Amino acid sequence: MKTSIVALVLLVSPALPQSRPASAAQIELRKYEAMHPSEVPPQLAPVRRIDTIQLQREADELSSLAQSIPTDISSVARGALPKDVLEKLKRIEKLSKRLRGEIGP
Repeated sequence: MKTSIVALVLLVSPALPQSRPASAAQIELRKYEAMHPSEVPPQLAPVRRIDTIQLQREADELSSLAQSIPTDISSVARGALPKDVLEKLKRIEKLSKRLRGEIGP
């Protein structure tokens, strides 16, 4: 009987989770999350800093580039492709993605 109990303990013990005990902060966080499941504790909310001056510069550049495109497209309609129109369109795309990423969620 003792042999079977010892064998059972030896077989089951590796299957038990090997984890560290939770710290006091982790325990408090779990209690808070249990009491407020839909809220994020204020100390854990990420703080995003937005450089509004840089965003304004990029928005101005985007606007300037976008205003120059209709003239370039009318040149294309006449059979001439301005050499920098493709670079302008790529820059417009990059700027718009960056602005959307900084302002959006």
